[in-house]
Amino acid sequence: MPERLTGRGAIKIVRRPADAVESVDNALQLLTMLREGTVRVSDAAQRLGVAPSTAHRLLATLAYQGFALHDESRRYMAGPALLGQSSPDELLPVTGAAMRHLQNAAVRTGETISLGVRTGAQMRLVWTVESRRLVRVGDRSGTILPARLSSGGQALLASLDGGTVNRLYSGHSGRIAGDQLGPLELASLLSELMAVRSRGYARNIGLTEPDIAAIGMAVPDAGRPAWLSVSAAAPIARAAALESPESLAALRDCCSAVAADLAEIGQVGD
Repeated sequence: MPERLTGRGAIKIVRRPADAVESVDNALQLLTMLREGTVRVSDAAQRLGVAPSTAHRLLATLAYQGFALHDESRRYMAGPALLGQSSPDELLPVTGAAMRHLQNAAVRTGETISLGVRTGAQMRLVWTVESRRLVRVGDRSGTILPARLSSGGQALLASLDGGTVNRLYSGHSGRIAGDQLGPLELASLLSELMAVRSRGYARNIGLTEPDIAAIGMAVPDAGRPAWLSVSAAAPIARAAALESPESLAALRDCCSAVAADLAEIGQVGD
């Protein structure tokens, strides 16, 4: 029996079943680790007593299902499904409406296209359509990046007023979350956001990942601060092509089409 009652007060003792499914048990142990803090593949492998490749597959599966997220350092942390936030399933109406437009943008640009949402100072990529090129940026779904460095994150931050950005990176919430910027860093960010507004898109040339370049645009939301972005990512050798008139037009058209479809189905930001 997996559990028994013992002693005064009938304290429940739960033991591991003899016939426990090992992969399920390992996944549940990983969920416990994620609740406790960030997890590296090596830490997970050591805790579970499995090969790093096995631990990576388990964590990647949890990320795919929304229970984990991984940052640019390949550390995993609790995902929205584990924290009770918007899960991939809850975003299905959004990704469903955006899918054909992302696919069209991927064909027109020849590069990998991602849909992203901002949560505080972090950017989460929720859906990716991969380029068909042999050398390409792979599926980035579930990846989280610093909003101030990623192209999609900068595009969304640029839709906020300066006071909101100041509070996000220099206020109490910024200190608690560990996102606080010094005066010079904050001034640099505000200057970059002004440039993003001026040119209509954000760029990330190796800022989050040294071998990847990306451009990002915000999906307009009826005069409110944008909450969705579309980004195109490519190997850094093709960075210049991302800013070609053709690529920029493809991304603009994608954002406009996604905004129109979301308005039609009633999916708007908070």
